[in-house]
Amino acid sequence: MTIVVRTLSERIFEVIRERIIEGKLSVMEPVRQDALAKELGVSKIPLREALARLEHEGLLTSQPNRGWFVQPMTTDQAEEIYELRLSFEPAAAAMGARMASAEDQQAAITAFEQLDAAAENDLSQVGVLNREFHVRLVRPANRLLTTQLVERLEVLAERYVIKHLEPAGRGNRAHTEHKDLLDAWLARDEDAVRKHLTQHIANTLEDLRAHFAVSQAS
Repeated sequence: MTIVVRTLSERIFEVIRERIIEGKLSVMEPVRQDALAKELGVSKIPLREALARLEHEGLLTSQPNRGWFVQPMTTDQAEEIYELRLSFEPAAAAMGARMASAEDQQAAITAFEQLDAAAENDLSQVGVLNREFHVRLVRPANRLLTTQLVERLEVLAERYVIKHLEPAGRGNRAHTEHKDLLDAWLARDEDAVRKHLTQHIANTLEDLRAHFAVSQAS
């Protein structure tokens, strides 16, 4: 059995990342380090380590003498994230389907079921579980750098996933797209995996383009 020990800064990182994804930290105001440290019962050293990591992940940005701010969601960032995903994730998932063991397949099924349950009952977890599902499709290919890149892009995409799912009916479409993708992946149908995942990512990007177009017009 492998025991995973998380450092204090890692736990703080997860708490703050969740708040960013849920929109509980304003993009217009600096992160209040004193208040956060007091609330979480930690010193500023692990807090600053967590904030620096969030900046590295692209969720925060730092300004001299002003501290850290939540990185705003933008059309340009959405375009870059999803176009990068389109460029290599479908092929990586297809390779994962070909090389997946029975254990890998069960892990993907479990990830899909957990994502499905969260979509019904706990939207705050959808971004994280969506990432886990997509990474599970890529990981069996045993390409560490590719898996790390997919995971990094999925972290950046989490806020956009939540935003994309806000309109009524989007959750049902996402469920259908994920189910078709998973079925093709379990069947080791590489062409179908590439097709379904390409369409799924492209659909999400189109939804986000429409969202930002409306936001900018209003």
